[in-house]
This record gives sequence, C-alpha cells and structure tokens, in this order.
Amino acid sequence: MMKKFKDLVTANGVFSDGDWVESKDQNPNGDVRLIQLADIGVGTFIDKSNRFMTSEKAEELKCTYLEEGDILIARMPDPIGRACIFPELNTKCVTVVDICIVRPASDEIDSRWLMHLINSERFNNQILKFVTGTTRQRISRGNLAKLDVEVPPLEKQKRIAAILDKADNVRRKRQQAIDLADDFLRSVFLDMFGDPVTNPMGWEVKPLKQLCNIKGGGTPSKSNDSFWGGDIPWVSPKDMKSLYISSSKDKITSEAIKGSSTKLIDTDSVLMVVRSGVLKHTVPLALTTKPVSINQDMKAFSCRADLNSHYLLFCLKAFSQFLLGTVRGTTADNLSSDVINNLSVPVPPIEMQEKFASIALKQQSTKAKNKNSNDLSLLSFNSLSQKAFVGEL
Repeated sequence: MMKKFKDLVTANGVFSDGDWVESKDQNPNGDVRLIQLADIGVGTFIDKSNRFMTSEKAEELKCTYLEEGDILIARMPDPIGRACIFPELNTKCVTVVDICIVRPASDEIDSRWLMHLINSERFNNQILKFVTGTTRQRISRGNLAKLDVEVPPLEKQKRIAAILDKADNVRRKRQQAIDLADDFLRSVFLDMFGDPVTNPMGWEVKPLKQLCNIKGGGTPSKSNDSFWGGDIPWVSPKDMKSLYISSSKDKITSEAIKGSSTKLIDTDSVLMVVRSGVLKHTVPLALTTKPVSINQDMKAFSCRADLNSHYLLFCLKAFSQFLLGTVRGTTADNLSSDVINNLSVPVPPIEMQEKFASIALKQQSTKAKNKNSNDLSLLSFNSLSQKAFVGEL
C-alpha cells in the first residue's frame, strides 16, 4: 500500500522538528541533554555531543522530549536524510530544530523497518529532489511529509528489518576492527616513545623544519582542460579521511605539475591540512602510499635521514591538541607556517622509529584486508536494502 510519509504517524504519534535552542538557552550544568546533528549516523546513534540545558528552560521553550525508539532524521548533511533509532540514555533529552522526530505510535509500522527505509538509496533519491539551499542544504519537514512510501504488511516489515539488522551488524563489527587498529597503533607509539608533547623519555628535540622537506600545494588552472582528469591524485582537505592516502576525488595530469604551483609529493610523505573549517576540531593527517599532489590548503612533509615517516605521522597526531590551540583566522581557520616549522619534535633512535614503522605496516596490511571485507559487507547490505524496498526480499 502506497502512503505519504506523514500518514505513517498516527494522531498519538510525533512527526515534528526538534526545538529552536540558542546558545543562550544552554547550560553545561543542565539536566537535559541537547541531541545534535553530529549524533545522527546512518542507522546508528553516534552519541558524540555534549550539550545541555535545564529542565526549566526546556519547559519554558515547550521542548519535545525524546523517547527510546524514536526515529531521528537529520535534515542537513552529511548525508541529508540519514536516520537512526534513539536509544535509552538514562537522561532526559531533546533535540535541535534541524533534526526531525518520528514516533509512528502505530500498530502497522515497525520503527526499525522505517529507519532502514529512510536510509535506503531509493528513499534518499526522493529526498534529494526536495533539497533546498546552496551553501546550507537541507530538506524541510514539510517536504519529508510529501514523500511516497510503499508500506508492506507488518510481518514483512519485521522480517526485512531483521535481515537488514543482521547484515548491518556484520558490517559494523568489521568497521570496529578497522577503528581498533588505529587505537592499537596509538597505544604502541605511546608505549615506545612517550607523549611527544611532554617528551617524558627525554629524547633529543629538533625543529620540524630541520627534520623534513616541507612543501605547500596549489591549484592548477580550472580553465585549462589539459590539467584535469589525469591519473595523479590532487589531495585537498575533503580527501583526508584516513591515516593512509593513495587517491582523491579530483585528479590532475603531468602537464598540471609542470604548468602550475602544485608539485608532485613523494610516497611516504606526511600530509597535513593547514587551512580549513575542519581545524575547529581536528587536524587531519595522512601518509601517502603513492605519489600525489596537494592543494594550497595542505602541507607535505618528506622526512630526512634521521626521521621515519610513520613515526612522524603519529608524532604529529599526538601534537593535534597543541596545534588546534594555535589555529587562527577570520575568513578561514589556518595553522601558522611558523608554528609548524618550529614544532619541537622528539627524535628517538632511527632503529626504534623503524621498528614502530614495521609494526604500523603490518597493521596497515591487516586493516586493508578488513577494509576490503567491510566494503564487501557494505555492498551486500546496500544490495539487500535495495531489494527489500522494491519488494524482492
């Protein structure tokens, strides 16, 4: 049976936006948690934010309290329309206006089925047709309400939800293995070398500029077609999403290297984002596993003889909080070249650094295998999801 999305919610249910809560309404000592867009993942509650307000303020603003089992839909990126089930958090919670609350309160709708449907490619394609805005894209609750939903019988909904839950759990466990690999390497690094910021082991310290060749990047002319569409990765901040990098969304040609300010960066160079809004909360770092180029918002560090690139990668990650404290800028957040060049880097014996690199390479190999398995799991899940919502499951 085909229904409009709004008709999936009964009169006793909830289909509303979160609440308009300004900074002045918040209180770090409050007893009501304010759920944010960052908490909403694709099919999972991320539990990341830490904003609060008082019960008195929530009552004054007539906020809608969340209940365990509510479906929360993010009306802004990324991606727009992602949804998760709200879990039991043992504290009163409300949410922000850019999150839509769906509580069907219906004997005909299974909430987990509905969440999976919202996250499906088929439903997402509908959402994208109603997205508004350029710099701040969003979908309104009114447009969500208009979307078409094919509603199968309840028993079939539950069967679909159970199948997709099982497939998603497999994928999540493999993703957890990938995440734990990075945590393991951080622990090994600290055990071997101590915290580079405080240098408790008393290693010799040198300025970073004495240990590396440091290169900036550039953007080849967009009007020159011969510069673009080649096979050389052109890495920008949006590509910096993993510890090791070999590809990018945009690629350039050898002509671009010869005819622009961007230069070829060697394999085993450490890349750092030095200008981007992301510097409000993190300093993206990665190690190249093949030659790349970079844009002007990046720096590349090629190690000299007494420094290993794997060691430098994790050393700079340990300096992240210090670096974030030096971020400046009005139109764009940036890290000072002077701060970076003169960063005091502990230099343990190269043999120790290389031993760490050997461990890191083994972990990277294992992580790559896990990632391949995870990619296959994601393809399997997406295939099941697609079949489920066209009536083939």
